[in-house]
Order: sequence, then structure tokens, then C-alpha cells
Amino acid sequence: MKRSYLLFICCLLISVSASAAALVSKAEADSAYAKEHFVQAAAIYRQLTDSLGESAQIYYNLGNCYYRQDSIAQAILNYERALLLDPSMDDARFNLDIARAKTVDKVVPASEMFFAKIFHSLVLSLSINRWALIAVVSFLLALIALALYLFLPSIAAKKASFVFALVMFFITAFANIAALQQRSHINNRTGAIIMAPSVVVKSTPSASGTDLFILHQGTHVDIRDNSMKDYVEVQLTDGKQGWIQRSQIEII
Repeated sequence: MKRSYLLFICCLLISVSASAAALVSKAEADSAYAKEHFVQAAAIYRQLTDSLGESAQIYYNLGNCYYRQDSIAQAILNYERALLLDPSMDDARFNLDIARAKTVDKVVPASEMFFAKIFHSLVLSLSINRWALIAVVSFLLALIALALYLFLPSIAAKKASFVFALVMFFITAFANIAALQQRSHINNRTGAIIMAPSVVVKSTPSASGTDLFILHQGTHVDIRDNSMKDYVEVQLTDGKQGWIQRSQIEII
């Protein structure tokens, strides 16, 4: 029993020490950025993501470092990663738009159905954690409303509580769907950024394939076929598609 207690204390101290070290490292990175030592700051932020895992805030800070170094493709990649983890991060979205304005390719997205566009916007309006919190709170409110429905003497109050419970159950269902969809996007990443200065998109996964069009660094593509060793099939938001070398992109 005593040995188990000592082991627990040691693990706790190690965990606290690691957290403290992470805070110090982030503070060092923030300080380096404030002093305009962007290369040093970026190196520390990358170390943080390698040691502590992904963080929307760290990716956002890393994107700022690359943007200040005029590494637009890397800046876009990290802003996109930040938004993948937290779609509600308005600063990252604003900076992403600024960075995209400096890219060569101006791809006009294909039109989307009105209801699909509204649903997509709602799903991306909050992060996974916030949707999960809404799901829990709305479910609890729905249970309380059902309890009131059973015990309230007034017919009008019963109807009101029942309607309220239905609304809360609907919100619970939607919040769960939104959280699950975002989780799916994170676990099954198909978005990528062109990192090479220019890329020739081929009609087949081969150097001898027909040249279709050219893309430049910083352009967002979606991977359609990832089964080949050296090539991936990609699609632009305007519907154009073709094959490019795997080494020329980086997954978001």
C-alpha cells in the first residue's frame, strides 16, 4: 500500500513538472515572438506540438511565426490545423484569409446547396468541446423538463415543459452530430496544402500522364485517393481534380 502511494506521488510530481516545463517553453516562445525572433519561436512551438500533442493555439502561434517569415505555405498549413481543431477561432480564420490573399492560385469554390451551407456553417461555429458541453447541458435540461411534465398539475405547464423537452432533445442530437462530424474530420484528414513552389497536376498517377493544370504553394486541396505509394489524387474546391506527387503536399 505504501509503495503504491509513493508511486502515485512520483507520477503526480512528474506530471506537474512536465506541465510546468511546457508553460515555461510556451512563455519562452511567446517572448521570442514578441522580440521578433520568429525562427526561434517557431522552433519552440514545434517542440511543444511534438511533446504535448496538437493544440489549436500553438498551431495559430506557429502560423503567425511563419507568416512573419514570409513562409506563406507553412503559415496557411498551421492556420488550417488550428481551425481543424477549433473552427470557432476567428483570429486564425482572419489570418488565414490574409495569407491566402498572397497565394498565386485563386480558386473559386463550387456553389453549395443552401441548407447544406447552413448546416456546415453551424457545425463549424463551435469547437468539439463546446458542442459536447451543449449536448450535456441540453440533455439535462430535457430530463428536468420531462420530470416537470410528470409532476406539474397544470395542463398548460405540462404542454410547455413537454415542448421544451423536445426542443432540448433536438439540440442534444444536433450537438452530438456536430461534435461527431468534427471528430471525424480530425481523425480522417483529407485536406492538404501544396508545399512545393509549383506542381503539375497529372491525369494519371505517373510522370508520363497528361498535364492538366498547375498549382502553386499554399493552395488547399482535398485528397480523393490515397492508395498509391508516390501519388495522390486531389480535388480543388471548384471541382477540378488530378494526380500529384505525395511529396509535394502536407496533410493538414
